[in-house]
Amino acid sequence: MQEPTLLLLTALADAPRHGYALIQEIDAISGGRVRMCTGTLYGALDRLLQQGLIEVDREEVVDGRARRSYALTGAGRQVLATEAARLRAVAAEAERRMAAAAPKPNPRVRGAFA
Repeated sequence: MQEPTLLLLTALADAPRHGYALIQEIDAISGGRVRMCTGTLYGALDRLLQQGLIEVDREEVVDGRARRSYALTGAGRQVLATEAARLRAVAAEAERRMAAAAPKPNPRVRGAFA
């Protein structure tokens, strides 16, 4: 799964949100590392709508402009849960391998000034 998709689904996991709120959530979730532009966001939302992973929660007019809020579907929640489990497994394996390859302390060497 591409990171923007993962971030979008994660941003919708706890509450429906409209486009601007999604951009803010993605920024917060990624610690400012990912800044999604409007065109990319709406293209991704259209794709996720077609895949049935999100749905339009409501449409309203705010200050004369149409605003849609999106929500995660049951299928979207399942895809997100599966991806989160996959990422946890990969991270655990990475940590296991790094620990196995870490230099072992030599018990005969106590320090530079011993």
